[in-house]
Amino acid sequence: MIKHNIVLLSLLVTGAAVYAAPAPVTDVNSGSLEQRLATLERMVGTRTDMQQRLQQQLDTVQDEVNELRGTVELHTHKLEQILERQRELYQEIDKRIQSVMQKPDSTPMLPANPQTNTPSGNQSAVGESQAYDNAVNLILKDKRYDQAIAEFEKFLTQFPNSTYAANAYYWLGQLLFNKQDWSGAEARFNYLVGHYPDSTKRADSLLKLGMIAQKQNNLPRAQQLFSQVVDQYTGSTAAKLADSRLKSLK
Repeated sequence: MIKHNIVLLSLLVTGAAVYAAPAPVTDVNSGSLEQRLATLERMVGTRTDMQQRLQQQLDTVQDEVNELRGTVELHTHKLEQILERQRELYQEIDKRIQSVMQKPDSTPMLPANPQTNTPSGNQSAVGESQAYDNAVNLILKDKRYDQAIAEFEKFLTQFPNSTYAANAYYWLGQLLFNKQDWSGAEARFNYLVGHYPDSTKRADSLLKLGMIAQKQNNLPRAQQLFSQVVDQYTGSTAAKLADSRLKSLK
């Protein structure tokens, strides 16, 4: 496609040079006045037609260039999303590995009575991780979104101090956002932003709060939130999306 455009532009430039070349002097300086006027009219008509065809061809080339540019931008955006998701997955894996490695140090001694039913600290941690995984799988594997909402709420009630709590609040906010429950989503995102300043989901939560404000026609609030994302998380995918939305508000 690009090679075709280069060849086409070369032909257009050549055509423009040909059309711009002056007509032989004898064409307009010989014959009667009527003949010379007729010759000039034909030259003007030919030039006008050539200009129109040239403009149409230039418009076609410009449309193709714009289409190519849009395709490149779309692919770039998708790649950035994939890289961001990969980064989040690595961080999630690291967090879980660290959690597992720390458990032996914090695991209390088992009680002397083997008949006791009190779970150990390690068993509690396993239950926490499994509960979070179950809630996530309801979204990613089973597509049972309403049940996932209930499971995340249950998870946060059982494990309010979990290392996965911030992510759970984000998942809840996203699920409610998808249901267009703006107030419910806003409450979860706000809680994450206020209580988990170091969370990797904080930038995305601020972005979603700006989008909620925009959907509620609270444009000053949306602008303030988008600007906050751009200022605090420069270079991130969330910042780029926020900047795009900021420009659309102007």
